[in-house]
Amino acid sequence: MKYIKLLISIILVGSLFIVSCDETFEEMNKNPNEPTSVPSGLLTTNIMAYIGNYTYSTFWGGDMGSCWSQQWAKVNYEDEERYKVRQSVIEGYCWKGIYEDVIADAKSMEKLAIDEGNKVNQGVALVLQAYGFSILTEMFGDVPFTEAGQGEEGVITPKYDGQESIYDGLFAMLDQAESLIASGDGSINASTDLIYGGNATRWRKFANSLKFRLLMRISHKKDVSADLQAVAGRPLFSSMSDDAGIRYLSASPSANPMYESIVYGARFEYKINSVMVDMLDNLNDPRLPVYAQPNSNGEYRGKPAGIEEVPNDDYNYDNVSAIGELYLEPDFPGFLMTYSELMFLMAEAAHKGYISGGTAAATIYYNKGIEASFAFNGVSDGFAAYIAQNSIAYTEASGLQKIAEQNWIALFCQGQESWTEWRRTGYPVLSPAIDAVVSEIPSRLNYPTIEQSVNATSWAAAKAAMGGDDLTTKFWWLQ
Repeated sequence: MKYIKLLISIILVGSLFIVSCDETFEEMNKNPNEPTSVPSGLLTTNIMAYIGNYTYSTFWGGDMGSCWSQQWAKVNYEDEERYKVRQSVIEGYCWKGIYEDVIADAKSMEKLAIDEGNKVNQGVALVLQAYGFSILTEMFGDVPFTEAGQGEEGVITPKYDGQESIYDGLFAMLDQAESLIASGDGSINASTDLIYGGNATRWRKFANSLKFRLLMRISHKKDVSADLQAVAGRPLFSSMSDDAGIRYLSASPSANPMYESIVYGARFEYKINSVMVDMLDNLNDPRLPVYAQPNSNGEYRGKPAGIEEVPNDDYNYDNVSAIGELYLEPDFPGFLMTYSELMFLMAEAAHKGYISGGTAAATIYYNKGIEASFAFNGVSDGFAAYIAQNSIAYTEASGLQKIAEQNWIALFCQGQESWTEWRRTGYPVLSPAIDAVVSEIPSRLNYPTIEQSVNATSWAAAKAAMGGDDLTTKFWWLQ
């Protein structure tokens, strides 16, 4: 009996020793140089870099965005220009990449900022989420929104939300972001902020300017006058210094994706479209020598959209103008939104009576939009003579077309946005690619084919709600 009691005592003491060692083992083996959690500010670089790499990728922003808005053309490999899209690009760049590398990471950034009590950085994370979701719905229409990124909560087949409700959610997200940033409670890591270098005031302006853009997207479907007037009273972009542009470096692999592909990668098939050349030439526009390089004959010559297997003696690498050198610089910024674009949107809003000021305000905003574009392209000396032309001067009768066309010109090389604004306004008037595989310029991208297997029920519901899943299917604000 004494032996049993002694044995039990030994076991108990040994157990206590083992438990004690286990409780302190983790503490003893912690690396003092390894942080226990990632600061929210460290996520911003990757999020912003992917947004820029996606937007300015020649696979998407060039082959489809800029070619479909007919700012660019190609003298070889013309499939996408003729609306024959690669499903791998749609799935990788346009769907999976935005959800995983932008939205999911921005959600993580938001959660970390909340844990840190950093309201300002929380607001920045919300702006980045809103931007990512806005790009998705502008490409596809109905997309997963309220249930997106909830895999940890067991949602592996998220529903697709209707566009109207998505925009309502984006407006709420941007309102919250504006309030959080305006609180001044917290800060942004200047070294990881590739857009504003930690300037919270400019992030606040971006949140409001982005909301103005998105309100204009749906303005012909809903009465958004009161909302536009309200956001017009907040801090907005007030000069080109407020442009939301990702800062690239002067060398690969951290250079602008257009440089990486066209110059560094020697993909010289990317050229300027004849629509752009002809418009600038007809308007005596001094931006033409900036937008295009002279061809082998010293002329500015574009190529019509989507001619398949172009004979070398018609349109080739030598006799079609290349994209202008400014836009192929390695450190050319990747714009998410610019002051120039905001001015054109405000000109349209004033013209339509959505915001106050009428014709007088519309004229001011319109001229400021052109002036900013001229300044960016280094041709400010020609601004006064340019806007004095009857073909350029704003009038109430022709104002909407002129605003839209000048915005389209100023959005050169911003493929996603130039295509989106063209779809919204219908200007300039464009014809489909000559050897197109569908009958009209695409209105959207079709959903990734993988969705039909991994999220079949939700995909089918979205397809039925929109009336199809084709490149020519018109989603809510295009109807």
